Parts: sequence; C-alpha cells; structure tokens
Amino acid sequence: MKPFEYARAATAAEAVREFTPGTMYLGGGTNLVDLMRLGVAEPERLVDVSHLPLDEIEQVRDRVRVGATVRNTDLAVHPLIRTRYPMLARALLSGASGQVRNVATVAGNLLQRTRCPYFQDVSRPCNKRRPGSGCPAIAGDHAGLAVLGTSDACVATHPSDMAVALAALEAEVHVTGPGGDRIVPIPGLHRLPGDRPERDTVLEPGDLITAVELPAPPPGAQMYRKVRERSSFAFALVSIAAALDVRDGTVAGCRIALGGVAHVPWRAERAEQALIGGPATGEAFLQAAEAELEQARPLPRNAYKVPLARNLIVATLEELAP
Repeated sequence: MKPFEYARAATAAEAVREFTPGTMYLGGGTNLVDLMRLGVAEPERLVDVSHLPLDEIEQVRDRVRVGATVRNTDLAVHPLIRTRYPMLARALLSGASGQVRNVATVAGNLLQRTRCPYFQDVSRPCNKRRPGSGCPAIAGDHAGLAVLGTSDACVATHPSDMAVALAALEAEVHVTGPGGDRIVPIPGLHRLPGDRPERDTVLEPGDLITAVELPAPPPGAQMYRKVRERSSFAFALVSIAAALDVRDGTVAGCRIALGGVAHVPWRAERAEQALIGGPATGEAFLQAAEAELEQARPLPRNAYKVPLARNLIVATLEELAP
C-alpha cells in the first residue's frame, strides 16, 4: 500500500476545506481500503469523515432524512425504515455480511466502485482505472457484467443493493462541496459509462455526501429481491426493487429499478410506462419486462441475464399484485 497522509475532520465544512488534489474521503473504508491494498486506489491523503455528526435517522414531516455516516446495519433495522421502506431494509440486509454492514456507511455504499475483475487487477488494462487503456472484459470474463447502458469503453456493473432500492424510492442525496450545497436525485447521481467510464457519479472533486433523504413511501406494496450465486456475501446477478399500486385491477402506479445489469442502478422506465393505466396481469407484466429489455446489449457469456431479469420482473410484480 502506498504511504499516505491522514486527517480527521470534525465537521463537513472542515472536511471540504481539507480536500486537496490527491485526497479521498474515508468513511467505513470497506471498499476504499480494499482498493488501496490492491493498488487500485492510491490517495496521497485521506480525510476521515466517519466521525462527522451525520449519524441521525429522523422523520421530517412525511420524509425521512438519513445522515451520511449512518451504518448500513443501523439503517436496515430502524423502525422507520422497516415499516415505511421495507424494500430498502431488505436491500441493505441482502448486501455483504453482517460484519461489513456494521462498518459500512450510507454514503460509502452509494459510492462503492465496481467489482469488475479487470478493474481490481492492476496488471490488466481497464478504462475505469486508466482511461484509454481498453476494456478487456468485453472479450474476456464478463459473465457477471452489464447488459444495459453499456458502451465500447466499459461493461462494468454498479455493486450496491441499497442504491437500487433508493432509485425506486426516488431518494435525494444532499451534497456539500467547494461549490456549495446542492441536492442530487437518484436516479441521477450515478453515470452511465459512455466514453468517460472513470467517472462513476456526477460528484465533483471535494464534494461530500452529507445525507440521503427519502420521500414519502410510494403507494401500494413494495419488495426487493436478489438473485445471486450463493445465499450470502455475493453481489447480484440481477436484483429488483419494485413498488406496485393496483386499484380495481388496474395499475395506478409502478416503480421498478434493477441491479446487477448496468453501470448504474437501472430505473426501468419503459416497463413502468407500459404498465401504468393497464391491467395488473401476468401477460401485462411480461410485455412490460420485454419492452424494457429490448434495449439490452448482452455479451456472449452474460446473455443469461436478459431472461433472468425478465423472469424476475414478472415474478416480483405478480407477487406484489393483490
């Protein structure tokens, strides 16, 4: 591991002031420290933000504000989350292991980097690590990688379960930085790779996430489901966060987000548009899933993700429908 300087910030404003070129923020460290050990991340300076007073979960009118340093376990078991946002609680409990969830923070979860094997192997080219060096995953080991929103530069997937639920819930991320305070919506925080796959998010250097705000829960039933190769401590092959509001047999509202299929938590807007105002039937769910997945561009060894995503969408919506 490359030597680095260390500083601990007492406030968000102090953390931003401490940020200089070559600096990275350190929260729980469950992803960053691993990348430093691998040589993928080599910060010259770490500013520890894990002790900032941003660890509260509070209800403000019909919304819930979650501080950036709240631990994943604490968020998953909080009564407000379990009762109002069960898909988020389930997504959090589906991620990593209990030990990791006890340390990982909400902001760090959102900002974790891909687990693409070429990104994590510094002996191999990778456009996310070294822009312009190439994407060997396209012709190599891509069985677990993206089928939606890919580019010739990158087929990596975003690994977060929590972010998928937040995309379906239409959460907002509060950010402070050198340019001041602002709010970034989810979807909208994470970027598709395009020709700049090294940029995972729209955040600028020095920007610090201070909170995630959850709007009022969507009407109807909600669920998070995850398909993975083993029952624990495994990233999603495909996952879904869905909320379905059915009235008199008609879909009045629908939100669907997919994980494990794209560089971002993928909001299935085509499927949603196909469903709203129509019947809540298995056939309608199938047609909506197929409309969404028409835009998929799978590679030879991850083509299985297309029927897997289709079947997961249909099965989940059928379970949510009254």
